Amino acid sequence: MHDIRPAFRASVLILTLVALASCSGDRFEWPGSSPATPEATAQPGAPPVNLAGRWLLSSPGRGQCHMTFGAATPAAVDGTIAPEGGCPGKFYMSRKWNYDQGGLTMRDHNSQPLGQLSYEGSQFSGKATSGEPVTLLR
Repeated sequence: MHDIRPAFRASVLILTLVALASCSGDRFEWPGSSPATPEATAQPGAPPVNLAGRWLLSSPGRGQCHMTFGAATPAAVDGTIAPEGGCPGKFYMSRKWNYDQGGLTMRDHNSQPLGQLSYEGSQFSGKATSGEPVTLLR
């Protein structure tokens, strides 16, 4: 009679190795299959300056207001915003900020973007989501 225990052990070993490979967080690729294309996402990076503190937001012809940016550390990639009265456009709803490769994004209480700015010289410049130009400086 033929002993099937060695074949059974080998198949259990192969199944265990496949299961362990799937637990590693890496995608298992069969030979000859095409690799999955990862989605492009903005990578966080430290802002060029410490954002914590009081800033002046202005939009030509629309007004200006002071905002206090909160950050847990000088190199924080996100934090809070506390706007003072009279902000142009919808920036009075600013509550959050984050910084990534795309620049500084200011968001409302629902995390909806209000504006996207990039660092130029000693200030941030960009546009509100409605299209108006805005600057943020100390």
